[in-house]
Amino acid sequence: MRFNFILLILLICVTTVFAQRRQRSSDDLVDVCGEAIVEIMRNMTIEQAEQMALERAKFKALADAFGTSMSQENITQITNQNDRSDTWFRMYGGSEVKGDWIEYTKKPEYKETTDPKTKIKFLTATVCGKAREIVGAGIEVTAKVLRNGTEDIFESSEFRNNDDIYLSFRSPVDGFLAVYLIDDNEMAYCLLPYMRDKTGKVSIEAGKDYVFFSRKHVDKEEASRVDEYQLYCDKPVEYNRMFIIFSPNEFIKANDRQSAAELIPRELPYNAFHSWLSTNRRNDVDMRVDTKTITIKK
Repeated sequence: MRFNFILLILLICVTTVFAQRRQRSSDDLVDVCGEAIVEIMRNMTIEQAEQMALERAKFKALADAFGTSMSQENITQITNQNDRSDTWFRMYGGSEVKGDWIEYTKKPEYKETTDPKTKIKFLTATVCGKAREIVGAGIEVTAKVLRNGTEDIFESSEFRNNDDIYLSFRSPVDGFLAVYLIDDNEMAYCLLPYMRDKTGKVSIEAGKDYVFFSRKHVDKEEASRVDEYQLYCDKPVEYNRMFIIFSPNEFIKANDRQSAAELIPRELPYNAFHSWLSTNRRNDVDMRVDTKTITIKK
């Protein structure tokens, strides 16, 4: 994954009142493990199968440990139009587990098998990690990744070379936001806050609609401080993950550093990013992390 930048940097408002950070010890974390099997359909890449199996295995691990609030309905849909095949996995029915995945304790394992009679291929994912029971309603934020447009109708998980990327965000409470993108090479890039901001987080006002990575959505005097991004890849297809991190409590920035390439966002290896995020999630029961999978095609 690479970026083309129009360097514009947003002046971040600094709040004068800070929310008090609620902390819990690691004693309230529970060791969980889960396993799930998915069929590797003809039009599905191995990366798509792994992602689907991983999410189902995590769901199973949390459900076994903490239960669910409603029954689960899984729907897999494959569309084929103009020689383009797309595979989608969705959970319907409002099913929610009563637990929050905090971190992996070991790397997920995948095993591919083939039914000797039908020749159908299956992928089994096994995950183990630490989780916390969800107590209370929690904070429900709205975050949408947008492609080549700044309205919510442009929400998409699929990008092509030189497509613009934006993020819309809304929170019901005041808080702080950071956004990282993980590429195929397992490097974490800090998309938000912008490159010249060293605080590691953006102040968010309750009930306000934000569109990030767009100078058109800020005042003229702030536009010069906004970074705008385009995505492209060298491979035929790449799978990136965007981590949208929000908390009503202040958190310490990750130990990232400026890339050797001047116009690339601050970066750090994924393992270091994962360690930083896990530490914050263990200590901050209010922190919410929304992960979006982004496909980039030539």
